[in-house]
Amino acid sequence: MLSAEAKQFIDSHKEEAFELLKTIAQIPSPSNHEERRMEFCKKWLEDMGAEGVYTDEALNVVYPVGVKENGPVVVFMAHTDVVFPDTDPLPWKEEGGKLCCPGVGDDTANLVNILMIAKYVTQAGLQPAGAGILFVCNSGEEGLGNLKGSRKICEDYGDRIQAFYSFDGKLDSVTNRAVGSSRFLVTAKTQGGHSYGDFGRENAIEKLAAVIEEIYRIQVPAEGKTTFNVGTISGGTSVNTIAQEARMLCEFRSDNKAGLDYMKEQFDRILDRPELTVELVGERPCENLSQEAEEKREALLQKAEARLKAATGREVTRQPGSTDCNIPLSLGIPAVCFGAYFGNGAHTREEYVERDSLEIGYGVTFDTVLEYFV
Repeated sequence: MLSAEAKQFIDSHKEEAFELLKTIAQIPSPSNHEERRMEFCKKWLEDMGAEGVYTDEALNVVYPVGVKENGPVVVFMAHTDVVFPDTDPLPWKEEGGKLCCPGVGDDTANLVNILMIAKYVTQAGLQPAGAGILFVCNSGEEGLGNLKGSRKICEDYGDRIQAFYSFDGKLDSVTNRAVGSSRFLVTAKTQGGHSYGDFGRENAIEKLAAVIEEIYRIQVPAEGKTTFNVGTISGGTSVNTIAQEARMLCEFRSDNKAGLDYMKEQFDRILDRPELTVELVGERPCENLSQEAEEKREALLQKAEARLKAATGREVTRQPGSTDCNIPLSLGIPAVCFGAYFGNGAHTREEYVERDSLEIGYGVTFDTVLEYFV
């Protein structure tokens, strides 16, 4: 239950939080190039009084509160990167109670929650009740970011992490299974030549097309959910040229290790051809929890569901997903992922957040974090 002081802070700072969202949402931050948001978040935290804020080689911004050397920690994070490659400011508009901007929900609205909670904790002089707290504005959650920010935090703090929260997604669901994946850049090369004069020579596009056709003949396992996809293809020179080179990005995913292992066997078999070069460009693990860790994770899930339902009056669904929690869950660390807004259009340029939902989200996330403070 939120204290009167926390409720007052949320109410008196909601306009500040809105302006912060509007500012950050427009800062370009494609995966692996989060420098501008990283610099903004670090400076914002320091300007409001945070001490000990640091950045790491993964482009995370980390604010430790009450963290003792070699002592236990609890992690709260939201990612700074978006799926869009823009390097110019992202377009923002407001209409009919909707805040419209690519990446505004995924994950900028949740990121603002981390920052505002950190401000409240700092200015109220709160101290952790037990384990130290890490507030993390993390990098690399999307696409080929390959969860680099989450990996770095788990690498640096390891088994000191007692619980791990990722604020990502909306107010009506929690992520209860870690979907693992492997992603590949596949290149086909041939001699090529003139489409008429050298007719009959091997064509790299045809070679790649044959590989794609075989991938789409894979029968996925019945247990759990296992998928595959060819996401992009490119290559060739002109309509009158036999293509010398063609490329594709493809992936497989599964919510269980057996599914991942099966798909690895299928892809290894299909991609084992002399004309192909295969580069692993992304790999995300499934969960690997002991019974004790699973029980702790279940407790985190149930508590999150209860908070979300109480705050919104809506039913909360459990769904599998690929999130920053994949890394701690693969290491046996209890973790949970949920979001703090209502909206739609994630991963599209029509994405929006419902402005009226933001204050509800602050209540949920403040209540979640402040449980760990005295």
